[in-house]
Amino acid sequence: MDKFIKQINKALTKGETVVFSSNCEIKYSGRAESFLPDGDRIFLIKPDKTLVIHQPEGSAPVNYMKANSEHKIIRDGNETYMTSTNKKLKEYMEIRINKLHFFNSSPQNDGQKIQLEGTEKDMSEYLYAHPELIEAGFKPLSREEHTKYGFIDLFGYDKNKTLVVVECKRYRADLAAVTQLRRYVEKIKKSKGIKRVRGIIAAPEISKNALKMLNDWEFSFKKAQPPKRRKRVRGQKKLGEF
Repeated sequence: MDKFIKQINKALTKGETVVFSSNCEIKYSGRAESFLPDGDRIFLIKPDKTLVIHQPEGSAPVNYMKANSEHKIIRDGNETYMTSTNKKLKEYMEIRINKLHFFNSSPQNDGQKIQLEGTEKDMSEYLYAHPELIEAGFKPLSREEHTKYGFIDLFGYDKNKTLVVVECKRYRADLAAVTQLRRYVEKIKKSKGIKRVRGIIAAPEISKNALKMLNDWEFSFKKAQPPKRRKRVRGQKKLGEF
């Protein structure tokens, strides 16, 4: 344990990323008051001094301390503790370490930002470039048309010169999506002083209730998938190849 204390204190001083696992007891005070009895946990301390604690199962941390917290390893007789304090947020954590399973540390550097693909914005861009996927004769005018209620994903004319509002959903369209489309259609009618504006929802699928509401309001549904520019797994076989 003395070796672990020396290693972790050195890593924290150098601003390295620290990962260790231990059997421990956790007391926390701050966002709430909590106590976690003895059990095996995985600890991650990031260079910005964020602390994340995971149990062996599940993706969500069982507890955490936000960035700019102060972490210390201390000995009290035969007991070893790690304390984490964030004075600004008035948060405090005390971890009694009973047994160390493993420890590792290393300098980490990553300035990249995640690039999302297959979003509703991607859908509207793709449909703008391929209007025939909405319907024959559809001519898009603009993307993300601003209204009082938000941004219309796609806006244009059909072959009969009727204005069309297209609402894109990357997952199943529900009642809320239909209601949102109707708000956009009504806003366009009022702002342009016209009686006829069509509404279309473009999505991979739509719920039965939403489809009924869509039909009741004389809107349309177009089955469409978000564009996927990257393969999920290199060399992954298609279902029919097995």
